[in-house]
Amino acid sequence: MTTGKERSRMIATEDDHRVTPAELFFDLVFVYAITQVTALMARDTSALRLLGGVVVLALLWWCWCCFAWLGNVVRADSGALFGVLVTVMAVVLVVSLTVPEVYDDAPGGLPAPLVFVLCYGAVRVLHLVSYWVSSPGDKALRATLRRTALLSVAPPFVLLLVGSAFTGVTQVLIWLGAVAIDYSGIWITGSSGWRVASPGHFAERHGLIVIIALGESIVAIGVGVSGYPVSAAVLGAAAAGLLVVAGLWRLYFRQVAEAAEHRLAALTGDDRTRFARDAYTFLHLPLVAGIVVSALGMKKALHQIADTGHYDLSEPLHGIVAWALPGGAGVFLLASGVILLRTTGRRSVVLLVGGLVCVCAGPLAAVIPAGLALVLLAALVTALVVLYGRKDGATTTG
Repeated sequence: MTTGKERSRMIATEDDHRVTPAELFFDLVFVYAITQVTALMARDTSALRLLGGVVVLALLWWCWCCFAWLGNVVRADSGALFGVLVTVMAVVLVVSLTVPEVYDDAPGGLPAPLVFVLCYGAVRVLHLVSYWVSSPGDKALRATLRRTALLSVAPPFVLLLVGSAFTGVTQVLIWLGAVAIDYSGIWITGSSGWRVASPGHFAERHGLIVIIALGESIVAIGVGVSGYPVSAAVLGAAAAGLLVVAGLWRLYFRQVAEAAEHRLAALTGDDRTRFARDAYTFLHLPLVAGIVVSALGMKKALHQIADTGHYDLSEPLHGIVAWALPGGAGVFLLASGVILLRTTGRRSVVLLVGGLVCVCAGPLAAVIPAGLALVLLAALVTALVVLYGRKDGATTTG
């Protein structure tokens, strides 16, 4: 029988620890959060709003990463941590509810930007306190937690509070500065004290968040055509969008994820921690952001194709959305290439060149029909999958 003492303490994980149902449950709130970020960017398709959406995504990413690291050393389905996770889920749900108004607060009710910042700060504090309680005898970890609080939590939180009092460019730039300080602070604190107990668990956790982001892309396709008649053009565009998502899935899970997990398992000590920080915590953010940005492009493309009352099938995407469709996929490909570079020390020509082509394809997407742009992107991603799958296409250069 489990005693009250066992229920209240943190339970350490083993080397063969895998993802628990409690962590899958925890991720559900981030499904909604990522959907809200896409809606935030779709509401005002400007370059400033796109940047603002990425800033919000970076803050949400930090909330998720904090507990991905903690869940690797402490069981999420046992002891006190499960209670903490449920509390964090409630706080992140509030954060998600405020996302649509975080840059454009609606009259009445609570100030959304301030609520967003206060809840974000609460998540970071809960993470630090939970880590502190989890290892009472680990002096190195506690020293790192103190440095993290002073360098990576307190200063950005103050900036976020200041930024919540402004709107427009000023708010976005102040919050962007807070994100930069936060991420720099984690780099400065170093790897001492942090630990990756189970490489398999750590890699699986990040694979699941990539699946969530890819799932949001599929949801975006459906949302884009919601309320409109199903036509042959809509079906073709939806199939092309799904082909893009499937190609990105294939490239990540058959190439990037496997190589990164093997490398993580081969390392030990601080070398393993540094690799986990670089390849997963830092470099998976642009990878996930690329998926979300591309989802915005697919949502808008499907909307134009379905809404024949306001758009002609020959009409291209406009403004920043024209870049988002291929550019988001390009950011994903470039991030994947950099992860492989950090993993193997070699450059993947297929991913890097393909990523650059997509990032630079915005002007083309702005002058050709939206449906054709989506089909060409699907063809390019499919070609990259085929090239990378071949022995000669997968050859890397030093």
